[in-house]
Amino acid sequence: MDKILEGLVSSSHPLPLKRMIVRKVVEFAEHWLDEAQCEAMFDLTTRLILEGQDPFQRQVGHQVLEAYARYHRPEFESFFNKTFVLGLLQQGYHSVDRKDVAILDYIHNGLKLIMSCPSVLDLFSLLQVEVLRMVCERPEPVLCARLSDLLTDFVQCVPKGKLSVTFCQQLVRTIGHFQCVSTQEKELREYVSQVTKVSTLLQNIWKAEPSTLLPSLQEVFASISSTDASFEPSVALASLVQHIPLQMITVLIRSLTTDPNVKDASMTQALCRMIDWLSWPLAQHVDTWVIALLKGLAAVQKFTILIDVTLLKIELVFNRLWFPLVRPGALAVLSHMLLSFQHSPEAFHVIVPHIVNLVHSFRSDGLPSSTAFLVQLTELVHCMMYHYSGFPDLYEPILEAVKDFPKPSEEKIKLILNQSAWTSQSNALASCLSRLSGKSETGKTGLINLGNTCYMNSVLQALFMATEFRRQVLSLNLNGCNSLMKKLQHLFAFLAHTQREAYAPRIFFEASRPPWFTPRSQQDCSEYLRFLLDRLHEEEKILRVQSSHKPSEGLDCAETCLQEVTSKVAVPTESPGTGDSEKTLIEKMFGGKLRTHICCLNCRSTSHKVEAFTDLSLAFCPSPSVEDLSFQDTASLPSAQDDGLMQTSVADPEEPVVYNPATAAFVCDSVVNQRVLGSPPVEFHCAESSSVPEESAKILISKDVPQNPGGESTTSVTDLLNYFLAPEVLTGENQYYCESCASLQNAEKTMQITEEPEYLILTLLRFSYDQKYHVRRKILDNVSLPLVLELPVKRTASFSSLSQSWSVDVDFTDINENLPKKLKPSGTEEAFCPKLVPYLLSSVVVHSGVSSESGHYYSYARNITGTESSYQMCPQSESLALAPSQSCLLGVESPNTVIEQDLENKEMSQEWFLFNDSRVTFTSFQSVQKITSRFPKDTAYVLLYKKQSRANGVGSDNPASGVWVSGDPPLQKELMDAITKDNKLYLQEQELNARARALQAASASCSFRPNGFDDNDPPGSCGPTGGGGGGGFNTVGRLVF
Repeated sequence: MDKILEGLVSSSHPLPLKRMIVRKVVEFAEHWLDEAQCEAMFDLTTRLILEGQDPFQRQVGHQVLEAYARYHRPEFESFFNKTFVLGLLQQGYHSVDRKDVAILDYIHNGLKLIMSCPSVLDLFSLLQVEVLRMVCERPEPVLCARLSDLLTDFVQCVPKGKLSVTFCQQLVRTIGHFQCVSTQEKELREYVSQVTKVSTLLQNIWKAEPSTLLPSLQEVFASISSTDASFEPSVALASLVQHIPLQMITVLIRSLTTDPNVKDASMTQALCRMIDWLSWPLAQHVDTWVIALLKGLAAVQKFTILIDVTLLKIELVFNRLWFPLVRPGALAVLSHMLLSFQHSPEAFHVIVPHIVNLVHSFRSDGLPSSTAFLVQLTELVHCMMYHYSGFPDLYEPILEAVKDFPKPSEEKIKLILNQSAWTSQSNALASCLSRLSGKSETGKTGLINLGNTCYMNSVLQALFMATEFRRQVLSLNLNGCNSLMKKLQHLFAFLAHTQREAYAPRIFFEASRPPWFTPRSQQDCSEYLRFLLDRLHEEEKILRVQSSHKPSEGLDCAETCLQEVTSKVAVPTESPGTGDSEKTLIEKMFGGKLRTHICCLNCRSTSHKVEAFTDLSLAFCPSPSVEDLSFQDTASLPSAQDDGLMQTSVADPEEPVVYNPATAAFVCDSVVNQRVLGSPPVEFHCAESSSVPEESAKILISKDVPQNPGGESTTSVTDLLNYFLAPEVLTGENQYYCESCASLQNAEKTMQITEEPEYLILTLLRFSYDQKYHVRRKILDNVSLPLVLELPVKRTASFSSLSQSWSVDVDFTDINENLPKKLKPSGTEEAFCPKLVPYLLSSVVVHSGVSSESGHYYSYARNITGTESSYQMCPQSESLALAPSQSCLLGVESPNTVIEQDLENKEMSQEWFLFNDSRVTFTSFQSVQKITSRFPKDTAYVLLYKKQSRANGVGSDNPASGVWVSGDPPLQKELMDAITKDNKLYLQEQELNARARALQAASASCSFRPNGFDDNDPPGSCGPTGGGGGGGFNTVGRLVF
């Protein structure tokens, strides 16, 4: 029968005839044949299967072999023995190589035919050894896929015990050698299918024998971390990732990132190759593992690896966004890489040129999936442009391309950036390692105390949080200049962009410290602030003069004039009528003008003087029992109809009235005074003659003035400002020298603010000199701080004939002691109708302690932007008549109590920050208000108020160009390069510190105090006594914090 079949398949008969005869041969298999005939038939069919010239011969071989093996199983079992199978695997079959896939297919079918025979067990034992040998020879993907099919159907052939671990490791290595050189879709699909079969085999083995998983993964890492330039592991290894249980992420990442045997070069290679796996179309969870490894490396502070890998692979990851199958994973990895790379714009700017084309391409296809993807990409791009502002030439095309997609809020952007930074990654991998010293969750940078420099740190943080001033400083072009303003710009830039938790302002401290300040000794922060602003102002004026004479050398001469500037106390006299364009930055931001009017009570001659100021020093009102203080208002106030206000009438104008700070009508605290926020109209009538009032003075008293527990009212900043502006009688030692009388005479002194500053600085004069004990005692009275303050400003004509000088050495600003003044007893001053200019509280510098020679300074501050404007004044008439329709809150009328509550709730919800040297935490305005009541030695000292714009609220974050990013102007390249360099240095320092700590992890302490709300302890507390003030008035020496 074998001869007939052999002759038939090689004959030239028609194919239908051949098929009919083959069918007869197959049917004849049911008849009895001797052993020799069966063996001859098995030989022939084997030869046809393995060496058939055409598919017909191979098909005939399979059909006939299967039929005769089924009916003659003992004979086939004898034929298909260990020796025969071993020969096929090791030597092949005649002209067929042993690595030909036909060999494995033949063995696979043979095992199916003798599955029920006892001898199959011997074949299983043989194949357990042979398959291990085969994978060690690194078979091609197609052969490995056929082997995987065989082992999947016959799991008994998989090596057992220790051999199973070796087999899995060798199979991983084999996958690592897979390559597909074809670019045709058909061949690529076949290749992916082959790899999938092999990875599925490994998955099945891992499930059956879990002990093989970890060694297999170690082998994967060994392959991808190889630094051998002659070997590049296959991307096909990505097919294994989807089979690794996600529960093992923490264990595996910990093992990898903390293993001292893993060198940085190997880790870098491994991470790069894992990122390459994003190209594998069917792999799942590759992005999850890549991100987990990135976070793991950040947690152990191996920043060098992260920087190198990000810059090397960021463009490749971005290009993967073009391919739908791998786009979700690529976007996840791209987002993490960009958002965590916060020390430099370098990585983001690598992909910036490609963003517009990508957006336009996906917008044109109109698919829902493309739109959803673009929404995610747009959010990512907005976050990066916010963080790296200052490149409008790069960002303009992008903003135009994504203008139709939603833009995330600033709060959301900040949250995303804070959560994504490398230094924010939780270090759960080594519980005994000390906490990462990255920025706190506030995103703000602290200032390191250089030895009793808290007075400087608190002032600098308050100035930095003055948004408009900060932006003006950062926008200055000071290249080549070594001025103090350049150093301040450098400091502000680092506070805004450094990755450090706290910055050490050593250079600025040395440049800005007043010569009479002893280093490492506690100083007065108000004195320092006044000196700093004066220095900056005068320096700018001198530089202008130098640059006008020597344009090419003016900036370089800055250092030569610093000593001259430092030695001055008062700035040179200005020429009258200085325009805004001629003002210095300090004048524009903090400069105001105060008109002093003195009238001799003997000859009634008057003198006027207009002086510039940068801050107002507010003395505390003395007690009536200490000095007979009389006050009488000259303005006539009609009766108020509002129940929230009650009026007091003075029947006799000559009868002295004890001055009560709560009753003064010069300044109105709009938070508690309902007249401003929607009350019935109140008019201030201004008389032409100020000698005698037309009718009894009427003083409005607010019922909402805060009360102390004992029943007496709490002094407010409004009260202190009223007291400052109240008319004063100059008598006794304070008599005025009248030129007309040519002698000292009693006089009346009145002061009017004629030009308001952009930022109003108020210093509360809390230190008074005790003549008995010869010490400066501190006034610990609690002062309520209004969120909204109205400053009375009397606009005047040009005082060209009056002396105008920029000076802080005048009697109303240079008084650091709390000195009472004698208020005017009669209403003979010039009545005036001030315009009330609203201000919003920006920052508060607090002194903690009981003496000016010791203690501690810290500050509260908030960002005031255009979106936070909740209080808006309406236009007023010359008579300051405020009708109900004119008193408004965002243009909506509502009951007074509701308006006040809305305003209070809105302000309470704003972000306030507590700056305590290097520590920065979130806080609330309630904490600011209650600080003195909770910690009696902690009192507000210096206040910063921001003038509110009538048209657009407070400031605007939207420049005319439309390129709004973070609101701050772009930095000079020199400054940005310095910050980028320092950020890289910081990351390297963190990495070195982490490695050093890892070596001592066994003995290191893991306790730390997390950042967060810190309202339970005194913010100024530096020890058991709190506030740094010691136990009381007997504190000596100046303490270092």
